[in-house]
Amino acid sequence: MSRSAVKVQKRHSKQERLEARIPASQKRLLERAAKLRGTTLTDFVLTSAQETAIKTIKEFEMLTLCDEAREVFVNALLNPPLPNQAMLAAADRYRKHLRT
Repeated sequence: MSRSAVKVQKRHSKQERLEARIPASQKRLLERAAKLRGTTLTDFVLTSAQETAIKTIKEFEMLTLCDEAREVFVNALLNPPLPNQAMLAAADRYRKHLRT
């Protein structure tokens, strides 16, 4: 997430609170990373969590859509629709073309 996205996010009113108890070593690690990025611990944790959440949701949705697409494809192979008028006409043209 870009810094501009974080700034936009800061403009929204903060109505919810999130708390977590973590080991001191983990907090020191997060603080160090936040300092390297030049941001506060809170902003670092929220930005990192949001990026991971977005990635997780995209991966899940992609897998779900792939599964749905695979199901539609297999169903079409196992239960093909009857040919419509356009397909029948195309088959006739193809047969006539082969004879010439």
